[in-house]
Amino acid sequence: MLDPVTLDQLRMMVAVVDEGSFSAAARKLQRVQSAVSTAMANLEDQLGVPIWDRSSRIATLTPQGEAVLAAARRVLAEVDGLRRLTAGMVIGLEPSVSLCLDSLFPQAALVDLCRAFVRQFPAVDLRIDVQTLSAVSARVLDGTATLGVVGPPGIAPGLERRSLAPIRLVAVVAARHPLAAHRGRISAAQLAEHVQIVLSERLDGDGNSGVPDQAVLSPRTWRVADLHTKRALVRAGLGWGNLPEHLARGDLARKRLVAIQPEAWNEGGQVVYLSAVYRSDATFGPAHRWVLEQLSTLCLRDASAPPRRRAS
Repeated sequence: MLDPVTLDQLRMMVAVVDEGSFSAAARKLQRVQSAVSTAMANLEDQLGVPIWDRSSRIATLTPQGEAVLAAARRVLAEVDGLRRLTAGMVIGLEPSVSLCLDSLFPQAALVDLCRAFVRQFPAVDLRIDVQTLSAVSARVLDGTATLGVVGPPGIAPGLERRSLAPIRLVAVVAARHPLAAHRGRISAAQLAEHVQIVLSERLDGDGNSGVPDQAVLSPRTWRVADLHTKRALVRAGLGWGNLPEHLARGDLARKRLVAIQPEAWNEGGQVVYLSAVYRSDATFGPAHRWVLEQLSTLCLRDASAPPRRRAS
């Protein structure tokens, strides 16, 4: 049985409320006032509740009408979303984009990407996942993510890649840590006396850890699974470690962290080159192609600040 309530009736109801009267709604909709009045009377009969209080010269909503209005707005918003979605499909616009990012990716760049994506593709769902190293490639290979962003150690064989931007890593300690007072380059023997906080991949169910730990210089290590925990432990003075320069930038400026220079590393710190990765059989529509371009621009923007150097 077909529902007698129509979208036209709901749109007329919303127009009456937004414009303030039946006559103003009729002018906006380019209909005669009698058509709007008849539609509202029919809507009341079909729903079985009084929507309009006609006791005064200008009809107002009843309490039941207020509830119907809220529901009508939700229905119309869903219908408009459906039309945008199908209109996008006609031109090849995909319904969703699934993105998996390495934790090294600048968070500010991610927020700006999402903000711009909503404006550019309001009908396309965006799914974000943040992982570490090989877990990013794993999400892309199994189809959980259509696009990934990861550094060279985490790129799995068989994935296509597109270079994005370099991420500078700087070795840091808390301002009260013993290494903070050291001037010049620090030898491996000196670093070995202190705990190094290392970002390590989570063990899977079979005990496999994926990519080996990177840039380990001290035999004394604490291993963590995410960068924000690593940063918190370093800031607490519990050890030293390397952080993305964009993540450490604020703490360095406020002198909560101090940059140090391990003898084994270059003076400007280490550099990891992030790449976008995707399966060779992937077919990208306009939204995926737009995301690829934005990833490169925004990542480069947030990772391009000059390195902070300590005086010798």
